Amino acid sequence: VAEQTQSTYLMHHIIVTRMHVHFYFREYILVVGLAEEYRIIHMGENKGTKRVLDWVVVFFGGISALCLARDTKKEKWRKIGEESVKTMKQLLGHSTWNFENKLHLLQAELHYTNKRNNMARILYQSAIESANNHKLLNEEALAHELYGAHLVETNMTVEGIGHLRLSAEKYAAWGAMKKANAVWDLIDLVNQPLHLWKCTSIINNLIPIEIEAAKDQIYSYEREQDFIFC
Repeated sequence: VAEQTQSTYLMHHIIVTRMHVHFYFREYILVVGLAEEYRIIHMGENKGTKRVLDWVVVFFGGISALCLARDTKKEKWRKIGEESVKTMKQLLGHSTWNFENKLHLLQAELHYTNKRNNMARILYQSAIESANNHKLLNEEALAHELYGAHLVETNMTVEGIGHLRLSAEKYAAWGAMKKANAVWDLIDLVNQPLHLWKCTSIINNLIPIEIEAAKDQIYSYEREQDFIFC
């Protein structure tokens, strides 16, 4: 209907809703595709943000691009992440309450991508604190989730699992039980014996329907397989 009527209003809501769902279930390549579609329709190619409502594309698209940058080593994704940080700094001028935690989380992901892990950890913690202070429960859950993923992937597994647990609890408190259960499944996967893992960016790539299949794959590898996070 939106396409037939060429209704940008309907397209906006359709794209934003789909982007939310794909983002929270780590389907990052779909998120960046929707972000590009949104930019063409609402922002114009190669133009900066025009509306505060565009934060959805800036935030979800930026974090997704940075996760893809770490997984693929492709420069184009890192550049999208960098542009998202710049734009979020502009949006911060409209509302510290709404955008401070998002900026800190984007900055944390960018520092992590650039292998500045100490700075990344400071900013993950700042994002958690800001979301908590501003009563943004779902974004506090997200910040714990991404911080936990970062810690697990940088061989701080115990600390990482602690933040993933906090994430699952806060998603549940928010009412997002499917997402909370997905994080609990991820914790179970991280808790598997280390020598059963294969070298993979497993935190950033798995979505819930893949977790059981991934477990089966992990058990098929030889027990002497070394545990390495890419």
